[in-house]
Amino acid sequence: MSGTGTTLSALERNWNMVKSAVSDVDEATMAIRPNADSNSMSWLVWHMSRVTDRFIHMRLKDEPQLWSKDAWYEKFAMPEDADDMGMGWSNERAAAWQSPPKDVLMEYFDKSNASAADYIGELTEADLAREIQWSAPTATMVVDNALGILVWDNIVHGGQVAYLRGYHQGMGWHR
Repeated sequence: MSGTGTTLSALERNWNMVKSAVSDVDEATMAIRPNADSNSMSWLVWHMSRVTDRFIHMRLKDEPQLWSKDAWYEKFAMPEDADDMGMGWSNERAAAWQSPPKDVLMEYFDKSNASAADYIGELTEADLAREIQWSAPTATMVVDNALGILVWDNIVHGGQVAYLRGYHQGMGWHR
């Protein structure tokens, strides 16, 4: 049995929390940036989806991302740039970003997460110990440690979405 149970449990709990947090939030509220140095709920959900898609497909599976393969970039009215997941954006660029309709945003979120869960669920102990290229030509990391980064990133941004949900609409949503 693979050692991915904790990884999948953490990710799936976080993904379900995000879906619950945004379930009754309208598109206008999801697009609100609480200040010029913060992102909206919509942007955070998009970013989480892009990180997961890119991370799983490009870094771990070495195959095209859903973003490109399934033309999600068209549904988001964005360039195909497979490396763009919002990191390093200026405040002006983040402020100018326009979310697609909520159902499109959440469908990409669900598809990215389902693909990640399927992949992670099939990993063996040997797969988890496999070294992958990380940042520089000589920097490597084992898949298991890379998945720890994915879990951390998802939980950080999931918490931000949950916080903004409470900020905009109050408590009582998380059951």
